[in-house]
Amino acid sequence: MAGNDNDNIRRFHKSHNFNLGTVLFLGILIYVIIVLFIYFSSDPIVRYEVVEGSLSTQNIYRAIAVRDEHVVESPYSGYVNFLAREGQKVAVGDIVYTVDETGRLGEFLESQSLLENTLTDKELDDFKNEIVDFAHSYDSLTYSEVYSFKYSLQNSVLKLANSNFLESLRHAQDEGGLSTSVKYCTSSHAGTVTYWTDGFENLDPGMITMDTFNERDYDKVNITANELRATGDPVYKLTESEDWCIVFPIKEADAEAFLNEGYILTKFLRNQYESWGAVSIIRNDDQVFCRLDFNNSMSAFVNDRFLDIELLLGEEKGLKVPNSSIIQKEFYLVDDRFVIYDTVNDLYYIMITGYDETGQAITMRREISVYHHDEKSHYYYVDETIITAGDVLHLENSQDVFVVKERGTLTGVYNINKGYAEFKEITILAQNDEYAIVKPNSTYGLRVYDYIALKADTVSDDQFINE
Repeated sequence: MAGNDNDNIRRFHKSHNFNLGTVLFLGILIYVIIVLFIYFSSDPIVRYEVVEGSLSTQNIYRAIAVRDEHVVESPYSGYVNFLAREGQKVAVGDIVYTVDETGRLGEFLESQSLLENTLTDKELDDFKNEIVDFAHSYDSLTYSEVYSFKYSLQNSVLKLANSNFLESLRHAQDEGGLSTSVKYCTSSHAGTVTYWTDGFENLDPGMITMDTFNERDYDKVNITANELRATGDPVYKLTESEDWCIVFPIKEADAEAFLNEGYILTKFLRNQYESWGAVSIIRNDDQVFCRLDFNNSMSAFVNDRFLDIELLLGEEKGLKVPNSSIIQKEFYLVDDRFVIYDTVNDLYYIMITGYDETGQAITMRREISVYHHDEKSHYYYVDETIITAGDVLHLENSQDVFVVKERGTLTGVYNINKGYAEFKEITILAQNDEYAIVKPNSTYGLRVYDYIALKADTVSDDQFINE
């Protein structure tokens, strides 16, 4: 019987060749995936180069004016005619207005054409300036001021048109038999005349609240000429002193800075006039207000109760850093007598209680980093990773000891010049919503062109920074 051919067939196992290139490719791919995962799952550390600069801040406020003003009431009933122009200064005994008790005066003057008059060049210039001032300060958001301007202009026109009114009045009294019906009313005090009231004439600056600035409820009542007024009705208002003040709400954080200024140069936005005001702070109803007192320029704003102002504060210059770089960090406070400075090696160290291999207490020398020295309290600020509460420090050649327990907080940034995050104290001179100006060249602080972490919350102490 023939043999089976299958008995001579041998099976060979396929060998698996080791491919080094494939392994390397897979390894690199896995590494890239891990790096990308880490990158996209964490905030990248962005460097910021510290430069010199200053802050441009907008210190614009809406203020309320407070003056020494009182309302004068008419002792007669009748038709009132003003002889003093609004905003004009009058002396004691000057005629401010007349009261026609019968109403016949106006009719007689018109019939005799005694009210006709020409204006001098100066009077025309004054009239034009009043219109130009209003045009420059006009704001559509406060349209109601148009009506105040209308009445003010009306009184000015009457005053300008009636510069010879007294002569006409005397003629009317002689010819028209009006000698007893027209009363001449003079000022009992010297001051500046205005023809409006608003209920704020006796405003106490110390009692101002935020409700005082509610202009929706503000009611300015204009006193117009040639109107019938009863006995006791207001006829004009007199402001006797050039001393006046403005009050406006501020943030608590600005109160001390404003007080330190003493006097602040103030620009009045309506006419760009500038004047120095003496600073004081008012606290009322959990709100802080700044008061600025002036001894001039009152007459220029005598018709304004609310004013838009700009405080021209001096610009602080120094190192400009983003607010996002700034962080608060706690440290332990160490009496500066227990911190020794090694001038040879340029380092600080302390003598601290430690333990040897047998557990016996010994005094050891430990190098430290200091971040601030408070010359008033005589404390060094030492990193909490070097010492901890309860550590006992010693003086060399002395029995005095210091127990670490108190902590303090410093404001600073993370300096990354050396390739790792190092806390540096800063002193903020000025700050707005985006940047802070810090004191340059301080002992433990920043220098111009230092690199810091743009976002302080993306780094931690001594973290290595990959370039």
